[in-house]
Amino acid sequence: MPIRPQYRRVSALQRQFFNREGLLAAYDEELRGIGEGPRVLNLVGVGGIGKSRLLQELRNRTPHTCRTARLDLQLPAMRQQEDALAVLRMEFGAQGVRFDRFDIAYAVLWQRVHPQLQLDRRNTPFAEESDILSKILDDAMGLPVFGTAAGLVRLTGKAIKNRQRRQRIEADATLQELDSLSNAELGHAVAYLFAQEMRASAEERPYVVYVDAYEALVPTPLPGGRSFGSDAWLRDLLGQLTGGLTVLASREPLRWTAYDSDWAQAIRRADLNGLPMPARLDLLTQAGITEIPRQRSIAEASAGVPFYLHLAVDTHLQNPARTGHAGTAEEIVQRFLQHVAPDEVRILELLSVARTFDLGVFREIGRAFDLPANLLAWESLTAYSFAYPLPDGWYRLHQLMIGALQRHLAPAVQQEVHAVLRPYWEGLAERMESRSRRDPGHARLSPLREAVFHGLHAGDITPEEIGRLADRAVVMSGRQAVDGMVRDLRDHLAEAGGADGAGADDAGSQGAVLAGIRDAADLLEAESKLELGDAAAAIVLTPVLERPVRGLVAARLALAGANARRIAGESALAATIFERVWREHEGAARPSAGFCVADIRMWQGDFAGAFALAEEVHGICGPGEGVIRGDLKRLMHLGHRFLMDFDGAARLMAEAEAEYRAAESLVGLANIRTNQAELLAFTDPAAAVGAASAAVEVQRDLGAQHEIGKAYTAMAMAQTRLGQYDRAMSSYENAHTALDRAGYRSGRARADMFRSFLLLRRGDPAAARALLLHAAQEFELCEVYPSLILAIHRAAERLGWHEPELAAAAGRARPTVRPLGAPTDLARRTEFVLSMFLEVAA
Repeated sequence: MPIRPQYRRVSALQRQFFNREGLLAAYDEELRGIGEGPRVLNLVGVGGIGKSRLLQELRNRTPHTCRTARLDLQLPAMRQQEDALAVLRMEFGAQGVRFDRFDIAYAVLWQRVHPQLQLDRRNTPFAEESDILSKILDDAMGLPVFGTAAGLVRLTGKAIKNRQRRQRIEADATLQELDSLSNAELGHAVAYLFAQEMRASAEERPYVVYVDAYEALVPTPLPGGRSFGSDAWLRDLLGQLTGGLTVLASREPLRWTAYDSDWAQAIRRADLNGLPMPARLDLLTQAGITEIPRQRSIAEASAGVPFYLHLAVDTHLQNPARTGHAGTAEEIVQRFLQHVAPDEVRILELLSVARTFDLGVFREIGRAFDLPANLLAWESLTAYSFAYPLPDGWYRLHQLMIGALQRHLAPAVQQEVHAVLRPYWEGLAERMESRSRRDPGHARLSPLREAVFHGLHAGDITPEEIGRLADRAVVMSGRQAVDGMVRDLRDHLAEAGGADGAGADDAGSQGAVLAGIRDAADLLEAESKLELGDAAAAIVLTPVLERPVRGLVAARLALAGANARRIAGESALAATIFERVWREHEGAARPSAGFCVADIRMWQGDFAGAFALAEEVHGICGPGEGVIRGDLKRLMHLGHRFLMDFDGAARLMAEAEAEYRAAESLVGLANIRTNQAELLAFTDPAAAVGAASAAVEVQRDLGAQHEIGKAYTAMAMAQTRLGQYDRAMSSYENAHTALDRAGYRSGRARADMFRSFLLLRRGDPAAARALLLHAAQEFELCEVYPSLILAIHRAAERLGWHEPELAAAAGRARPTVRPLGAPTDLARRTEFVLSMFLEVAA
């Protein structure tokens, strides 16, 4: 197969052939006008008009005094905010931009969506490229580093010697707020800090961001210019990029004024029309097509669209001696395919099924279909004008060529290609998982997302397999990879007519397949919403609660719906769903369902039933489920503590800690630190203060606000018993701040219960009485802690407070409490604990 060096020379003269002086002048004017506000030059033109190549030419002509970076939205992974920011950070970072604050914030976000992993050189994005993160990790000397702003900023103070740089990080208001933000808010903050770092860099050198293929992000805008919100992150980012210029290529003009009228002043539209006839003829002449009739035929058939002109050049270079004329753009395509070697056409057709490809994909398809896949064939194929190079040796085909090639590919063959490519991408993911250090650039490929995409179109992937691949993708590429899977699943359903619920054909096998895919999409999206703390959205995704739960996806979907309703305060409904999954499901979700049932039973007072179930679930856990075993032991530890059996609580806490250590669960071990402080508040208040302080530090590094609140509550309880009333009040205030921030209503009520005893000791019985009654009301509204309602009622009796409402609440709570052992034993232990807090004021 001949190599086409002449064509490469033609590409180098691209600017001349565009002959668009007005557009180039507009670009130069925008460069000169870079200032405080955001600026967007919107290049608008039909597919194939040459927008991608023009972007590259504009980048090439940009002065070296400007930094530049490019986003290609044709790549599926680039349509996710986190991946796009990572690409821009890597490109601009390589040109000298310092991203101290952004790197810290991105590490916080990364840890938030990878809580099972610690920050180290193996796992952390930009660990090698980021000066700030590399210093932190070096100084940590292999110790666990939790990715929260407070912890990372504290380590920065030790790692950075430059005082001005250190103070800039430590004083940053946004970094100080990160730990209190939801995941969605954290994503906005990360984008904000990226824009701030770019703004600071622009004081030294301006910058240009090139965004290609906007239509891939928003394929079908709504009337009025709106776009389902799929481009919200891009609008938000570009709206903050001051001190630079964005050049964005799209098939339709941006209509962002539908969201904000200020965009009218920031966006400048530049239309790319077909090349004028002299430019078309000049291009063809430079490429070696000199016959006037043939030039005229090709130039007219192309309608001035560079894609077709370059394809005609490719055809000429394959067979310069050919004659004949092309009358339409489609004929240009067909003549190219007719004059390329049949094997090369065939492998091009097969490659068009892949969204991106490299030499490995090329060879895999060649082997599977017995086609030449040597390096010479690869170099010939990638030299074509419609093969667009991407970083790290990857390529994609022009969308117009993909359409032309796939028109010649039978559906059955396309399906077979998808079946070949799915295991290839899964194998690539396994190789990436086994590398000693994760490469953020390669992670942008989201190989498991591609595996799911090809599995869908091959028709050989089950909903359960989609769920398992999504679980792996979260670890490898982050939650954004799973969000991309959801988008692919929704697109597939829409193409198959299965996105809007079951239709008349759903009784057949195709309907069942689409229903399974729909469930998988709902599951992945609901779990993402829960991780973001958006219980309301998760509830919307799980509206039907009375469905069979025997399958793994159905069971996980039901558990997600139940957890969403539990967060929303519907504890009884959540318990019903948990119970049904535990009773009816026999697959991999059974241990999780059993734990949820045992957990909610205990908090609703059925200690005996919860403990029996916890032991049963512990027995069915597999070797790889050490974290669940630790959670079960910790659940029983908490139950014994709430039953005020402190010896039993200590024993079970030690067993839970052993499970977490064996499973290397950093979060589980951190929670044990909180539980140690809570237990010591009853058994050794002097030791509890130090233990609670240590727990607060650990939980701050994890960003676990509810655990911080619990640790401060334990500290305050111990300080109350030690007579340190001012310190105890301060600790309670800290507890309230954290618990309210976490939305942990029942935890706040428990803190209020013990704070009432502090108020009593400080001589304010009226406030203590009101707060104690309020705590009991909150417990009842949340449908939790009936044993504590009984304890509150008993405290009121000892203090001589006659509260009919409290007595009625105790009457409702008493039948729901099923302790281990005799109720009289619980009553005796309750009296002992109340004496710890009431005896001074009695």
